[in-house]
This record gives sequence, C-alpha cells and structure tokens, in this order.
Amino acid sequence: MMNGTKDLNATDRRSFLKKSGIVMLGSTLAYQTGFSSGLFNSAKTLKVGLIGCGGRGTGAAMQALNADPDVIITAMGDVFEDRLEGAYQALISLDAKRVRVDKKRKFIGFDAYQKVIDSGVDVVLLTTPPAFRPDQLTAAIAAGKHVFCEKPVAVDAPGIRKVLAAAKAAAEKNLSLVSGFCFRYDLPSRGVFSRVLNGDVGSIKTVSTFRNGAGNWSNPRQPGWTDLTYKLRNWHYQNWLSGDFIVEQAVHSLDMMSWVMGDQMPLKATGTGGRQVRVDEIYGNIYDHFAVEFEYANGAKGFHFCRQQEGTSNRNTVDVLGTEGSAFVNVGMRYEISGKNNWKYDGPKKNMYQIQHDELFAGIRNGKPINDGEWMAKSTLLSIWGRMAAYSGQTISYDEALNSSVVLGPKIEDYNWDLKWDNQPVAMPGISKVI
Repeated sequence: MMNGTKDLNATDRRSFLKKSGIVMLGSTLAYQTGFSSGLFNSAKTLKVGLIGCGGRGTGAAMQALNADPDVIITAMGDVFEDRLEGAYQALISLDAKRVRVDKKRKFIGFDAYQKVIDSGVDVVLLTTPPAFRPDQLTAAIAAGKHVFCEKPVAVDAPGIRKVLAAAKAAAEKNLSLVSGFCFRYDLPSRGVFSRVLNGDVGSIKTVSTFRNGAGNWSNPRQPGWTDLTYKLRNWHYQNWLSGDFIVEQAVHSLDMMSWVMGDQMPLKATGTGGRQVRVDEIYGNIYDHFAVEFEYANGAKGFHFCRQQEGTSNRNTVDVLGTEGSAFVNVGMRYEISGKNNWKYDGPKKNMYQIQHDELFAGIRNGKPINDGEWMAKSTLLSIWGRMAAYSGQTISYDEALNSSVVLGPKIEDYNWDLKWDNQPVAMPGISKVI
C-alpha cells in the first residue's frame, strides 16, 4: 500500500488513470453491453452462490443473473431462514429456470458461508454484514472462487489487513474480485473523476464530501430472540458488526475522495463526532454525526461530513477544488467541471449496480479478471480511520490506523446463538482508546 508520501501532480494522476483502467468519456466499455464482440464463451455455465440474503444480496443475485445468460444460482446461505426464503422467492420470480437451489443447498447458520463456498460454485456474492467479510473473503479466495464483495470490506484495521492479503492472493490466482463500491462503476462518476485525475482542475487542493440524511430502519426485539439475534437483526447499530455508519454508509463518500486523490493515502486524520439524537437502546453504540479532516503529503486536505438524524436536510456531494478549476458532484443529479476546462456530463446512464456484475462476469469470460481489492481496502480504511479519530479525539497517523490491533467483535468461529457480546460503551473522545 502507498503511504501517502507521493505528490499527486498531474503526471501521477494520469499514471494512476492508466493503471486503474478508468475509461474516459466517449470511450466504450465492451462490458457494458454484456457479451458482444466475441467475449461470451458459452462453454461453461457459471454457478453462483449467494452468502447473505438480505435486500442487497437479493439485488446482487438478480444483477448476476441479468449480467450473463449462462449464469445460474445454485447455493444460498444466511443465518436467518426467513431471509434466505424471502430472497429465494424473489429470485425464482425473476427467473425460476436459472435459480437451481434445492433444499440441500440452502444453508442456514454461522457456517453457511463455508458450505456455500464448498458447494461447487464458481462465483461467490458476499453480502453479509461488514464484520464477516474479511474472513468470508479470505475463505472464498482460498477456495479459488471469483468474488463480488459488498462494501465496506471490514470494520477494523485487523480486518483490513486480512482483506489486503486476500486481494494479493486473488491476484496470484488470477481471480476476479469486484467491489461493491458502486460509484466506481457509475458512468457519470467515471466521466467527471477521470477528468479530474487527468488534471482538468489542475493540482488538487481540497476535496470535501457530504453524506447527510435521515435515520435508518430498526427491528424491535421479539419474544424468543436471543441477545445476538436482536443485534444481528439490527446489525447496523452495533459498531462491531457495521463499523458505525461512517463505515457502513458514508464510506461511499470517502471512496470517492480516495478515488479523486488517486487512491493515495493521507498522512493523518483529525475528527470529531457524537450521538445527539439517536440515544435509545435500539441504536446500539454508534454515533449519529461525524466530521473528519485528512491531511495529504502534498498539502492537500480532504474533509468529510456525515450525519444520520431525522428531520435534517439531505446532502450527498463531492466538491474538488484545484489550481485551475473545480469539480462538483451532486450524486444522481449534477456532474460538472468549471474553470479552465468547463465540462458537464451528458453521456449515457446505466444502473451502476448492474454494471458491476456486467464487468465482473465479462472479465471472467474473457480471461481478464478485475481485482478491486487494494483500493476497496484503502477506501474502507479511510472510514475506519475517520471513526478512530472521532471516537478518540486524537490526531491519528496512517501507520497508527493501519496497524491498530483493536478488534471490535468476536472471532467468526465463536459465533453461536447463545453468544453474549457486550457492546463497547458509546465512545467518549479523550477517553476511548482506538489504537
């Protein structure tokens, strides 16, 4: 991993652009239209296993089916039977002929992920809560599976280090590892950020990102639920399962910040945050607002602001200020550059979630696997790092963040329905330890 010491001049950004394969506006991805131009090889039916059968997992499985006419779903796994059955019914309603999951390949329990991996699938979709992803990704790559891995990829630094090792192993095995950071697959975002990386706004001085919105869903405790059942049914409110909402949701904004900066890592981060509105027991131990400043080696600064509070205004934007202009993204609405090189996106639009799977399966078919592993780990680390700075009230360096030994939750092999994992108390800046 880069340590953030390299200056992000225009040459560096162009070099990164070429290495990362980001397309310029006007270029045509062969992947986008599926399997044209001889890319489709019908000699092998690709078997897909779904691990994590919530809404995102169900959507990912549907997109996998839409991406390739010779894909079938053959195995599914979750800790909750009702979620698995709900996903199964949704999938067979889409294409019953290609959802070939018999009772023997519907796996329920904490070891369901391994059973899906071992069931003879070629591709694994990892869409469980973030705490489980480092170990599940490691297992999938060790078994030689291509992977779609939802974001974020970990909740703590030890998890990030596991993901980096798995990404390296995937590269060595020539396996595809496509990230759930969907904006990297969004055509308007690719259009504007490729120009920024090409130097259209000059040298970057600041990047500001906002992800402000309302609250989130919750499931009241039900009779018969164990403590762990309750927490897993509300996993995004437990920082040991979700990483806190800066990691679980707002990480998309930090991924765009990292993308704009050529995936160079900052030198240090300083932040603040707290819990003003969401103070009831249902909200576990997470914050409801964060503000973080990142400092880069070349003097550039990144600013991130996020909140989840009912009754507040929404905002999902990225502002880039450079020496020769600025770029502005209002997600889903505006993508433009002003200054020396005025530009506004007016090109094609396509569902970015579908593009992820179109490109995943095209890469497998044409023998050119995609490996998003290193940058998806870096983007997730940015969010974990920001949380650490806010929780502790301390300025934290890159090395301190990456090498932290703090593990938030239990080992994956220790999970069982009688497990009682006491939440850490709500973090108190100046008191809580994060290193």
